[in-house]
Amino acid sequence: MNENLVIVKVGGSLFDLPDLKLRLARCCERARPRRVVFVPGGGSAANVIRSLDITHGLGEEAAHWLALRMVQVNGCFLKTLLAQATIVRFPHEKPRVGILDAYDFARADEARDNHLPHIWDVTSDSLAARVAAVFGAEELVLLKSVSWEGSDWQAAASAGVVDRYFPVALRPARDLAVRVVNSRAEQPPPP
Repeated sequence: MNENLVIVKVGGSLFDLPDLKLRLARCCERARPRRVVFVPGGGSAANVIRSLDITHGLGEEAAHWLALRMVQVNGCFLKTLLAQATIVRFPHEKPRVGILDAYDFARADEARDNHLPHIWDVTSDSLAARVAAVFGAEELVLLKSVSWEGSDWQAAASAGVVDRYFPVALRPARDLAVRVVNSRAEQPPPP
């Protein structure tokens, strides 16, 4: 376990927050002295691929990789907000503030045991859990537009708070602290 690392998944539903840049900067400060790797959510960009899959029958395999490309673009968006951040792909990269390149990470992860299946039940929630396991993080924080208390992740999946595969994705991440933060309910940072 890397006791100096926290993985923070930034839900795509939060991308429309006008003060998202300030919130992410505050998240970095709260994490000090630990390192932070942000995992972008798919949000509306990934939903475009869902819609195209429904319309054109792309299939889960093709849709999986296209959705990861959209998450990769969302990572570029987060990088624009956090100029000090470094794009990361692999566990050996250790910047103070990183943003995951989801596509490149997933391509490399294919060679590892327990890589994520290529199904719609897997979203950026499970991706963040997988990154936490592979990178050996001590904590996973899911920034979302909903709240959840407790650690019954099967119940959270059933309630739609996390994706259906999330409880399975957590299994290899032993001793990982996981929490959900409703970023819409939080007070915005002062100007």
